[in-house]
Amino acid sequence: MLLSDFGLPSNLAVWLAALLLGLSLVIGLLGGLIGLSLGTVRLPAMLMLGVPLPVAASANIFVSSVVGVTGSYRHFRDGRVKLLLVVIIGAPAFVAGFLGGYFSNQAPTNLLIALAGGLILWQGVELVLLARRRRRDAGSDQPGEDQLEGSAGQFTIARTVGGAGASFGIGLLAGAIGLVLGSVRLPLIIRVLRVDPRIAAGSNLFIGMTMGALGWLGHMLHTRPDLPLLVILLAPAVVGSYMGAKFTGRISVNLLLLVMGSLLTASGGMMLWRAASVLF
Repeated sequence: MLLSDFGLPSNLAVWLAALLLGLSLVIGLLGGLIGLSLGTVRLPAMLMLGVPLPVAASANIFVSSVVGVTGSYRHFRDGRVKLLLVVIIGAPAFVAGFLGGYFSNQAPTNLLIALAGGLILWQGVELVLLARRRRRDAGSDQPGEDQLEGSAGQFTIARTVGGAGASFGIGLLAGAIGLVLGSVRLPLIIRVLRVDPRIAAGSNLFIGMTMGALGWLGHMLHTRPDLPLLVILLAPAVVGSYMGAKFTGRISVNLLLLVMGSLLTASGGMMLWRAASVLF
């Protein structure tokens, strides 16, 4: 039975719509907690459940952007959005996101999925290792190198230029594939600019909100949206993101890094599997 049987303009099966609704709620909760829209989890899940790639990519980047509104509001209200980060990391991502979305129909999709999956997997492993080093250093008498609590960041010329350039490249890839890729941008902010992970999480979600909106606009110039799918994904994701963001400041930095890294590692593996499954 399809949604179209109920007069809705969508070819989604009813069971699939119900499953996607539940998944979107869970993903929204986790995403709000760690400052990510987690489109890197949502998109592979839709692809594996049989949603066509153009429809899934367009819906995913739209939901990621709108979810960022509710999560960003909470982070902004609690003082976890840093304007300097929005300018340095966000501005290049905004331009690149629109360009990537506009030219997405000309891109080698499976190659982009593989590249994105590899980046996400690598960054996830990096954050897990960082959390382990911090825990090891906390138990020793010597100060560790990764003391990030309360850090306002290190904005040297080299770090700033490198971060902005990397953000532009991430934005191009993200817009083309229908992702916000905050999961790649977040470790960049933490590792390169040395910002407190809680500030990085809030600022990153705010950047992803704007970049995703511009990327979706680029997609809409050549892809027709599935409106029922947008509603099914969006409503629970918005609720979950707002609820998850409430608890970000209540957990330790170490646990936050570990959760981030574990989710990114799993997401990267899912995307690499999706790209490889097409080849074999």
